[in-house]
Amino acid sequence: MSRWSLSRTAQCFALLFAAAFAGLALNAHGHEVAAGIQPAASAPAQPPRPASTLFRNVRVFDGLSGQLSAPRDVLVKGNRIERIATGLPADADALVIDGAGRVLMPGLIDMHWHSMFAGPSLAVAMQAERSYLAVVAGVEATRALMRGFTTVRDMGGAAFGLKSAVDDGLIPGPRIYPSGAMISVTSGHGDFREFTDLPRALGAPGSRHDLVGDTAIADSPDEVRIRVREQLMRGASQIKLTAGGGVSSPHSPLDAITFTEPELQAAVVAAKNWGTYVAVHAYMPDAIRQAVNAGVLCIEHGSLMDEETARLMASKGTWLSTQPFPDAMADAFPRGSDQWNKAQEVFAGTDKTYRLAKKYKLKTAFGTDVLFSSALAGQQGAILASLARWYSPSEVLVMATGTNAELLALSGKRSPYAGQVGVVREGALADLLLVNGDPTVDISLVARPEQSFAVIMKDGIIYKNRPQ
Repeated sequence: MSRWSLSRTAQCFALLFAAAFAGLALNAHGHEVAAGIQPAASAPAQPPRPASTLFRNVRVFDGLSGQLSAPRDVLVKGNRIERIATGLPADADALVIDGAGRVLMPGLIDMHWHSMFAGPSLAVAMQAERSYLAVVAGVEATRALMRGFTTVRDMGGAAFGLKSAVDDGLIPGPRIYPSGAMISVTSGHGDFREFTDLPRALGAPGSRHDLVGDTAIADSPDEVRIRVREQLMRGASQIKLTAGGGVSSPHSPLDAITFTEPELQAAVVAAKNWGTYVAVHAYMPDAIRQAVNAGVLCIEHGSLMDEETARLMASKGTWLSTQPFPDAMADAFPRGSDQWNKAQEVFAGTDKTYRLAKKYKLKTAFGTDVLFSSALAGQQGAILASLARWYSPSEVLVMATGTNAELLALSGKRSPYAGQVGVVREGALADLLLVNGDPTVDISLVARPEQSFAVIMKDGIIYKNRPQ
């Protein structure tokens, strides 16, 4: 039996912070780490990766077809799926897991996650020390992995350090495709300044959140290019702009169109020059249409779109990354506040958005956009399961695995991971879940990860092994 404990995660963070005063060094991946601190035998940050793992007698859900295979064996070597066949022999040193006819499926993918903001309350996120927020983010990353989410696309926040810690094996967590700072205009979604912070000189940082890299204010095409290139320099796999008003930010009405089309085009060209793409936050039709016409490849949310907008997205092949917002998400804001009221308006559009997505066959990705609530983050799988209102269980699973992986692939060479995720096929990265029950029939299984997921593997490493 192998399972990572949250207490060990806390120990790792304590070691890192205690050693931070000793200076910085570069590890083998070129990341800065506290001098002398590496994943060590005395405090291993993750279980060892078996040389090979053989899953016997499993029915494969490949993330693409929506169907289960007949019983198969799946051989993992290192961090990749080596063979899928019947009667595969086990190496002498192989870890053999008897699937007993269970379903083996790809790890889940959340395409709209905020690693730095999922756990803390709004007040804490706005005011707490960064070191505290880093620890909270690490704990939430481990919890997300243990819910079966082996990959997340981070859509705004200074998550580069957390990503490095996960990739270097210092803490367990999902793969992170980072956007870096959420790029906004003055008064737009992402501008959290007080009036006393005004005015800002062109080119100057906007706020504390700009300085730490969570947000970036840009008020001209030239500034947009600079902010985009800064995120790419830091390692962004895609770029996130806020093209319209938002719920959580204090100064942006929902109907506001924030960036101009030349500003959006500047971002699109700068990202395209690096072989990647721009995704924009937008709820309202006018903001969505302007972004699509500017060459943006993915709309985040789209919760208040209309038929004309859906037709335009379909004609351009624009992705829709939308979320089945639970009503409880509004509880992050004081009841009756401007943010709470905006949330009610946005959430009311969810049903229409999914119906338009299906009617016009939009390329649709799944994400949660959980903010400011560890309790709600714990419902990540339940939010996915709620898609059963519009889709069959198999369609839900394909969306959260193979389809989401198609959108991740738009990052091209800016992808932080070499290999295919979201599928069970030979040569793909070994991010796998062994499920107690059949999620193609009962999608609610993903809402109960503690009971439903007998094995959780990411990158060929087993973080949970309870197949009995």
